Amino acid sequence: MTQGHGPRRARIAFFDSAAKQLENLTREADIHALDRALVVISADPEIGAPIPGDTAGPQLRQYTDDVEAVRILYYVTTLRTVVVVAYIEV
Repeated sequence: MTQGHGPRRARIAFFDSAAKQLENLTREADIHALDRALVVISADPEIGAPIPGDTAGPQLRQYTDDVEAVRILYYVTTLRTVVVVAYIEV
């Protein structure tokens, strides 16, 4: 009997500014909290709340995890296969 695969997750990519923020994280607890939030977003890219603004580009979204004290601003590519992180707050 073969097991089926779960839903496909989106890949996570970072803008340069978000990658720089990621490099500056030194506390293991912060890295763990961010990792958990990124897993949530990759499993369900639509989970974040849309941020009102210009409709010409991709819809910027905000995901906040109050328990882990993490806030991530991101957008999802058209095919929903890549989540591009623009800003990280831990």
